[in-house]
Amino acid sequence: MKLVQTGDADAIRVVEVERPVPGPNDALVKIRACGICGTDVTFLHMGGTPIDALGNPLDGGALRSLPLGHEPAGEVVEVGAEVTELKAGDHVVVNPQAAPSGIIGCGGALGGMGEYLLIENAVVGRSVAVLPDSVPFEVAALNEPMAVSRHCVNRSEAGPGDKVVVFGAGPIGLGAVIWLKLRGVEHVVVADVIASRLETALAVGADAVIDSSVEDVPARLLELHGTGHNALGQTRPDTDVYIDAAGAAVVVNTALRTGKWGAKLVVVAMHKQPEPIDIGAMLRSEMVIIASQGYPSEIFEVTLEIAEHAERFGKLISHKVPFSDVAHAFELTLTPGAAEKVVVTFD
Repeated sequence: MKLVQTGDADAIRVVEVERPVPGPNDALVKIRACGICGTDVTFLHMGGTPIDALGNPLDGGALRSLPLGHEPAGEVVEVGAEVTELKAGDHVVVNPQAAPSGIIGCGGALGGMGEYLLIENAVVGRSVAVLPDSVPFEVAALNEPMAVSRHCVNRSEAGPGDKVVVFGAGPIGLGAVIWLKLRGVEHVVVADVIASRLETALAVGADAVIDSSVEDVPARLLELHGTGHNALGQTRPDTDVYIDAAGAAVVVNTALRTGKWGAKLVVVAMHKQPEPIDIGAMLRSEMVIIASQGYPSEIFEVTLEIAEHAERFGKLISHKVPFSDVAHAFELTLTPGAAEKVVVTFD
């Protein structure tokens, strides 16, 4: 079977490996779609990973090539003798963090960007979830990133009466928009610098958008959310929650300097370098800063809702690329501005 691994810096390798044979507690899944994530791009830029499959540093700063793909969806083709909750033909999504051999596609021994994936210790609700056959596999492959978005929204505790702004209209930010609107949040604004992303934000349910490359974000939020005040009584937008899905210091500082008294900032984006932030502004608003990492409990919390709203989530996918052209799929992802969400599909 074919499997995608990291190669030289900014390149993939498609290698031939043996098709896995499931043990008594395992299942074998034929992959039908797998998304490409920013984490994949990080590994590609590095040309591998400096840790072994179980997270231990390699000696001397060495790099190890690793299998890619942690956003897979597919069809069960074989189950071990002790597996009772799955059967051949089931459509499933995968929890990459449940594999005992390391996180699937993120440094572990297994990767989802290949023709087959072994599900070790296959347990429904822990390592896999079954979803209706009617859900397109490319939409099912959004399960993992949408779990990241769901955790962010859960951490925000935003409710129906709240007003929220999401910075960054990539897949995670737009996923947050969908979850916010599905839970009845009153008004959700999206800020980004790319017009096509803002169009998608409106298509998936955002109430308004801000082109932050040309518009004054605080002024627009005042127009859209009304007037609030910080701890000193200074006028601020009446925005309750700021979500950083962009990963830029300017976003964090905009939120800190714009926030009303008691507003929240939820940081879900990866900030790759230490950055200066305005702590004084945080004091003036008593802003609560919340970090959101991964999906401690959300990986399958989202599955049936994605199935129910498959058409809406499908709008997040900008490119579907066949596995026969997988190199092009990664080229799109590596090229800034060329694609939003790329999903590789398998025959």
